[in-house]
Amino acid sequence: MGPFDWLPRAPLEPLQLDWLSGVEVAVLRLDLIDPLISGNKWFKLTGHLAQARQAGATGIISLGGAYSNHLHALAAAGKRFDFPTVGLLRGHPQDTSTVLDLKAFGMQLHWLGYGGYRARHEPDFWLPWRERYPHLHPVPEGGGGMTGALGCGVLVEQVRMQLHTLGWADYDAWWLAAGTGTTLAGLVLAEAGAHPVYGAMAVPDDHGVAQNVRAIVQGGYELLDASRGGFAKVDPQLLAFIDTTGQASGLLLEPLYTGKALLALKQQIEAGVFAPGTRLVFVHTGGLQGRRGLVD
Repeated sequence: MGPFDWLPRAPLEPLQLDWLSGVEVAVLRLDLIDPLISGNKWFKLTGHLAQARQAGATGIISLGGAYSNHLHALAAAGKRFDFPTVGLLRGHPQDTSTVLDLKAFGMQLHWLGYGGYRARHEPDFWLPWRERYPHLHPVPEGGGGMTGALGCGVLVEQVRMQLHTLGWADYDAWWLAAGTGTTLAGLVLAEAGAHPVYGAMAVPDDHGVAQNVRAIVQGGYELLDASRGGFAKVDPQLLAFIDTTGQASGLLLEPLYTGKALLALKQQIEAGVFAPGTRLVFVHTGGLQGRRGLVD
């Protein structure tokens, strides 16, 4: 496998929306880096791919759901860079748009049910899969852990190199959606206390985001609940916000992560949490393939 020296650069663009009320927001457009290997997913994968190569593995086995952005990016990377991929999926067989893509990209799928998927944190979970696929390197859900976090540190450098295009000398904080908390932890590590990182949790507390982040970093961040009733729960206000944001700014969002994160930021600004003149970097973590879930 590899080595993989592809390191795409994401543009940093100003966001113009009436409700910002003097708060300045720049969007790191990870959704624009590639048509298929989109968003923060490749950055989380780079360290895992390096580990796989060092271990002599020929491919990757990982986990996710029927709309998983992580599995989608992994399968697309496997097809592009010619390495085998296996996906262990939550629930029972279904042909969502994402799953159809996984199959088209050549990923071999195994459906674990719900109980089987919950067992992914058990210490012996990987044993039968390692026996079945001895040449594949296991990657945790979402490309998480310290390895995934370290790969996201380059995003801080990418932002700093582009500040001059906005006329900014500095920024005050980061804002992004948190699904596993891996990208957030990577930003915190790279910032080393220079700027706080706010994570809008797209999943409820029981999904373990706080524990994931605490296992990697201590301090330098704040988590807020933006799940709006649960993971993948959508409501008319959220969908209307995504629609009006796209019409007003051209910024496309999806309802699982980025839509919830930007709506949570709007609510914080309206509550007076950020004063006019505050400069924030909003990370568009990609995942726009998930917009298709609205019509599946």
